[in-house]
Amino acid sequence: MVLSHIMKRKQGQSVSSAKAPDSEDHLPHLQRMGRRERRAAETRLRLFRCALQLFTERGFSNVTVEDITEAADVGKGTFFNYFNSKEHVLGVMAEIQIGKVREALERAETGKEVCPVLQQLYQRLAEEPGRSPDLARTLISSFLASEKVRLLVDEQMAKGRHSLARIFEIGQRAGEINPRLNSEHLALLLQQSVLGTILLWSLRGEPRLKTAMERSFQHYWRAIATPGAEEVR
Repeated sequence: MVLSHIMKRKQGQSVSSAKAPDSEDHLPHLQRMGRRERRAAETRLRLFRCALQLFTERGFSNVTVEDITEAADVGKGTFFNYFNSKEHVLGVMAEIQIGKVREALERAETGKEVCPVLQQLYQRLAEEPGRSPDLARTLISSFLASEKVRLLVDEQMAKGRHSLARIFEIGQRAGEINPRLNSEHLALLLQQSVLGTILLWSLRGEPRLKTAMERSFQHYWRAIATPGAEEVR
């Protein structure tokens, strides 16, 4: 199901739409929810998407809660059912990313080779911030400008590193990843690689983010693979 987010403006102003990959294929954790829980999650996600669009257009500091609820076509009370403040909206980005990491862990635990699992994860982690260089820059600047956001994101990234470390441990037991490397350090380095690639792409816009992410993964994998297993299929 694709959610269409129409950015409503007051009378006399332009109307724009924010198209994004909101299907359950992109957010597989929604498929495991009951109907009521899924509707609540979709409302929360719609608020997040609309907020991102406004942050990109106007800048984080120039957007109010009222702006977000008007764009999402919900009441102000509904907003506070899901978020304590405007800053907490950006915590959803980290939650979405954590969901993708956990999905990758599930794939690795079922016996999938770790190399293609990580290769796909690199691309999936770039989906949200990679919708446009402007959006990526907005997210990065928002993280840096707000202590609340920094704390939220740091907490979620720590959870992500825990799941990533488990993926690396599976790869080490399977003989794909060098067993002498510390799995927690590998998790941190992966986050640094992904974030650094997105940051540089947001500044230049070239090459295509998908290409840049694949190049980063190729170098990363060669550095961590068991000697003799560096080739990426």
